[in-house]
Amino acid sequence: MSRVAIVTGASRGIGRATAIRLARDFEAVTIVARSADTLAETADIVRSAGAEPLALPRDLRTPEACASVIRATLDRFGRIDALACIAGAVAQADLFALTDEQWDDGLALKFHSARRLTLSAWDALKASRGSVAITSGASAYTPKASLAAVGTINAAIVALAKAFADSGIKDGVQVNSILPGSVMTGRRRTMLQGYADRHGLPLEAAAEKFAAEMGIARYGEPDDIANAIAFLFAPESHWMTGTALRVDGGETKVV
Repeated sequence: MSRVAIVTGASRGIGRATAIRLARDFEAVTIVARSADTLAETADIVRSAGAEPLALPRDLRTPEACASVIRATLDRFGRIDALACIAGAVAQADLFALTDEQWDDGLALKFHSARRLTLSAWDALKASRGSVAITSGASAYTPKASLAAVGTINAAIVALAKAFADSGIKDGVQVNSILPGSVMTGRRRTMLQGYADRHGLPLEAAAEKFAAEMGIARYGEPDDIANAIAFLFAPESHWMTGTALRVDGGETKVV
């Protein structure tokens, strides 16, 4: 029996690392992102890692794009065993500077795409007794005015995953959220460059200062999150559902 996973945001960063990691555990991996060129690069690596890729360039901010991902996966492979919702850049701006358009865009790509994909895949996941992992972020626990949309949308995703998990108990579908901390991706480097500019520091010094402020010994790597998602999708963890799994190097100091 061939097992099939779907990974969104798979053209770079955590999404790409997750697609490559899941290629070790699944026979087929559908990969989704807006950039066709970088998605093709991910497909080549997934294939080399041992799984058959299906690359779908889609803008997941639209309902039709989400539905088409599920249809295309079922048309090609006939089943869905795991769904990793990782796509979702949210504007990093102050609460009083955020526009309605920025709020709507962040919700559309990160929150609503995960909701729509999970709804569309639900019957297939019921049939396979499959799993869903929705990416939130450690800021869900510590929302700040300076990153208001990020923390607010991440908190909403934790609640969304718990709601799906509640239905999943009777339907046999495992649903969890995963909350990365400061992971060194391209987006993180852009953020650190802005931090460096504001503080008049070289980038390397700014990165060290920011890590110290966050109380972490090192930045996370995309593989740290990919391995955690692979754990959530492993048969041995299937009883673990409705959990918000923080992977943040100890950054979040809450009980």
